[in-house]
Amino acid sequence: MSALTVDHSSASGREWDDLVRVWEETDAPEGCKVEIIEGIVTVAPPPSWEHNDAADEVQRVLYGVIPRDWGIYQNLGLTVPERRGAFVPDLVVIPKKAPRGDRGYSAAGEARLVVEITSRSNANHDRIDKFRAYATAAVPLYLLLDTWHSGKPTATLYGQPKNGMYRVLDTVAYDSELKLPEPFNVTLDTGLLPVA
Repeated sequence: MSALTVDHSSASGREWDDLVRVWEETDAPEGCKVEIIEGIVTVAPPPSWEHNDAADEVQRVLYGVIPRDWGIYQNLGLTVPERRGAFVPDLVVIPKKAPRGDRGYSAAGEARLVVEITSRSNANHDRIDKFRAYATAAVPLYLLLDTWHSGKPTATLYGQPKNGMYRVLDTVAYDSELKLPEPFNVTLDTGLLPVA
């Protein structure tokens, strides 16, 4: 992963707009993920087949339980200006009529569920920076599929965001079941998730 540092003391107003402009103008190879994490524009390589297959498995489970007016997206940009962040989660569940920014992304707080799948190069961003950002935005549920966690892949569901932090609702090792609460009310069989 490469990074371009943009020095801003806050992410409000014009400074945020300047940061987003740099993000949008970053010339990355096709398929790469360009994000702003804690005020730094980052470029990550395209995800592996296993990474994409894991996202597909979760997506298949969710399609059976979400309302028709919600969508599941793999390339939707979400912003959290308070945390100087603009992310492209591995999966996001969001109402189709959620307000959209003029640049095509949505405020992270509009999402109902965000799913991040760690890669070797981004695991700490997903565990720390995005965890804080999604909690700050009050995303109700954050599912972290961490295949790089101490050699034992885990699925952790976070919820009840308050003051920029989440409560752990459940953590399971892969090959176990993880229950997603309302409004999903579905069980995810992590044994179906490939490990990179």
